[in-house]
Amino acid sequence: MRIDLITLFPQMCDAVLNESIIGRAQKKGALEIVTHQLRDFAFDKHKRVDDTPYGGGPGMLMKAEPIALCYEDICKETGVKPYFVYMSPQGKTLTQKRLVELSEKENICVLCGHYEGVDQRLIDEFIDEEISIGDYVLTGGELPALVFIDSLSRMTSGVLSEDLCFTEESHFNGLLEYPQYTKPQEWRGKTVPPVLMSGHHANVDKWRYEHSLINTLEKRPDMLENKELSRPDRDFLLNYKNKTE
Repeated sequence: MRIDLITLFPQMCDAVLNESIIGRAQKKGALEIVTHQLRDFAFDKHKRVDDTPYGGGPGMLMKAEPIALCYEDICKETGVKPYFVYMSPQGKTLTQKRLVELSEKENICVLCGHYEGVDQRLIDEFIDEEISIGDYVLTGGELPALVFIDSLSRMTSGVLSEDLCFTEESHFNGLLEYPQYTKPQEWRGKTVPPVLMSGHHANVDKWRYEHSLINTLEKRPDMLENKELSRPDRDFLLNYKNKTE
């Protein structure tokens, strides 16, 4: 997968994306992330990419043409038209399900918004999807873009050591992850559940799945409302609630 990032602060983004798991994945060729300085596509000597909005109002608005020129330059460089995502508080909230769908794409371009947003004509003409990471507003689109790229990249083949690293995590299958433990076996009087040390893989898998259900019920019951549960799963949760009430 190749991800192109259009930003006013490429050094800020590179500092994050070139480190840790994502940085190592790029070095070994499992992933390619290219940042682009939007000001390189401005026209005047001050490299301005914003202007006042028509109709008045506070703040400035990002101009359409520099963004369009940057995106078109990326298209020429790659030979394809990347799926164009705009990080915006007006977009649909990012979910694990949507990340799984987007991870199938080979080329994605991400635009970081700033100021009061982007000229609507650019959005109408070029943007394929607006994405939000939550119902709140930040000072710029770089942090949301980094969250999006990190969560998307880790599902790309070769980025993590194995697919189980993300397929068993919270949200991937519509449930929160089960509790996990490491050494020592006893810590401050608290012990690891015996089933996890039994070596019986079927029992371990059963315990983990049941505790994923319990975790989701206790921490995010709203997630269960949208998940199709089997009859045994519903009975298990009902029995659990009856015991704990």
